[in-house]
Amino acid sequence: MMLSSSVRAYVCAEPVDMRKQIDGLAQLVESVFAADAFGGQVFVFLGKRRNKVKLLWWDRHGFFLLYKRLERGRFPRPEELARGGLSMGELMAFLEGIDLSRARRLPAVNASRVA
Repeated sequence: MMLSSSVRAYVCAEPVDMRKQIDGLAQLVESVFAADAFGGQVFVFLGKRRNKVKLLWWDRHGFFLLYKRLERGRFPRPEELARGGLSMGELMAFLEGIDLSRARRLPAVNASRVA
């Protein structure tokens, strides 16, 4: 599974039944995100206790479903992350349990030439 830096991840703010599999989560993508599950973006779903997460991603030939269960602790609250998409770096930090709402990001640079 190789994800480019141009791929965005979108987090569902509401808890999801972790018994849902690919087809059920793909239906949620359409209703919750108003997006196309086949669009190549990553969709992130958390369980009620925030100790389980599922990632759904279409890669041209089929769906990937990644599931992670924490043995101790919880994932950060998804409400703030659900407002906009995450970069792949931010997604990896989230999966490591880093609270991105407390992180300070550098402002984007619009460069047109090398000095």
